[in-house]
Amino acid sequence: MSFTTKLATGAMLAALGATAASAQSLVYCSEGSPEGFDPALYTAGTTFDASSHPIYNRLAEFKVGTTEVVPALAESWEVSEDGMTVTFKLRQGVKFHSNDQFTPTRDFNADDVIFSFDRQGNEENPYHTVSGGTWEYYGGMSMPDLIESIEKVDDYTVAFNLTRPEAPFIANMAMDFASIVSKEYADAMMEAGTPEMVNQAPIGTGPFQFQAYQKDAVIRYLRNDEYWGDPAKVESLIFAITPDASVRYQKVQAGECHVTAYPNPADVQAMKDAEDIVVMEQEGLNVGYLAYNTQVAPFDNANVRKALNMAIDKQAIIDVVFQGSGEIAKNPIPPTMWSYNDAIEDDNYDPEAAKAMLEEEGVTDLSMKIWAMPVQRPYNPNARRMAELMQEDFSKVGVDVEIVSYEWGEYLERSKSKDRDGAVLLGWTGDNGDPDNFLAVLLGCDGVEKSNRAQWCNEEFDALIQKAKVLPTQEERAPLYEEAQQIFKDQAPWATIAHSVVYMTMRPEVENYVVHPLGGHIFNQVGLKQ
Repeated sequence: MSFTTKLATGAMLAALGATAASAQSLVYCSEGSPEGFDPALYTAGTTFDASSHPIYNRLAEFKVGTTEVVPALAESWEVSEDGMTVTFKLRQGVKFHSNDQFTPTRDFNADDVIFSFDRQGNEENPYHTVSGGTWEYYGGMSMPDLIESIEKVDDYTVAFNLTRPEAPFIANMAMDFASIVSKEYADAMMEAGTPEMVNQAPIGTGPFQFQAYQKDAVIRYLRNDEYWGDPAKVESLIFAITPDASVRYQKVQAGECHVTAYPNPADVQAMKDAEDIVVMEQEGLNVGYLAYNTQVAPFDNANVRKALNMAIDKQAIIDVVFQGSGEIAKNPIPPTMWSYNDAIEDDNYDPEAAKAMLEEEGVTDLSMKIWAMPVQRPYNPNARRMAELMQEDFSKVGVDVEIVSYEWGEYLERSKSKDRDGAVLLGWTGDNGDPDNFLAVLLGCDGVEKSNRAQWCNEEFDALIQKAKVLPTQEERAPLYEEAQQIFKDQAPWATIAHSVVYMTMRPEVENYVVHPLGGHIFNQVGLKQ
């Protein structure tokens, strides 16, 4: 990755504090390193913050701070009466970025749209297996079965021909995985024998242009002065990668960073009381969970999973880990989302009943692993501490737990395996405000070995969510999702843990930062007071 690291010198790192003092440079203390810079390959918000938001655009996008879908690289779209064809009219005059290895010879057009999706669904596309080629969202959202063909009507008109109507299709096109990449750049890198550069040295149309990356240290971007939309308010954007929440806060206090996310819950009140710190908060559209590997015994037994769920003292986790910034989760979607089934009863905390149930299923002397994330996420501020509390809870019912962890990118990759041992702590922040984004992506059969970390495929559940996708209104879809949530609860592929409040900490000179309900950290509209 010589290109992406060559500008990230020690001098840059040493100057990081100085850049924070400049009104032309915005420094964000991020919680971890991105897995890469091609968002279609990944699912982590850490990666999207560093890639899809600053570097890329999509056909449609969400208005910052809302789940409202607005035009972006597509100026408009039409859906046929039968819902089977969606036609996008593309924006003209949109420029791609350039770098030392590539200068575009043309503007964005239909070829880029077709390439961006064809590489994900077409096994014959030369980019289908580049950089791992997992395409988790595309597969987990049943896109290979949904998109029959993508037709280039002309240079600025693209028609998606579908195999069935899809109610959330336009909103799905605003998601990070649908970011549009340059076909011309991809072709040039393939010809040069370095196709992985599309992921390592990204070229997009977004408000910021990628400049440099030093793993686990810093990412640097420059404002795209040829941006088709409103230009970014600052000349440069810097991600100072700082995994420790206490250190992130210290950097904000010292003026080394302007904005940071995911503070320690115990520090929030002190931050609110500080005169030179601004704390923003919003109820998160998220869920944190423990996903059992339902393909591996004894976790292939729903009664065993239910028993383990009953052994978890979720209120203690809320008290110790979230410290007032979360609430117990009983469903796989948050209570603020339409179709939430409030009639469902949560698993009671009952260690004695849990132990008896395990014995009834012939499970004794069980040893298992709990995977704990190495980074803070909005749905889990301290995965290690959460795992320790679960370890203690499970010991009371005769289950011995080993806690394991890996570097964030490796953690996400390893946790997709059907052979994974034990249960993994993960979570989700909604991408588009639709229940399908939780229920289908995280729990549908198409997501197995991708975004479905429970490896759970329940035909009855899957039939309901697939049927719900094709219905046109929320009123028609909601009962199916409510029924699916009951099946989920009965089968217990996860232990649902918490929905959290999201906090953002920043310096008072920061202007126009908006907490985004879909979890992303977006900076093109953010300025600094002079």
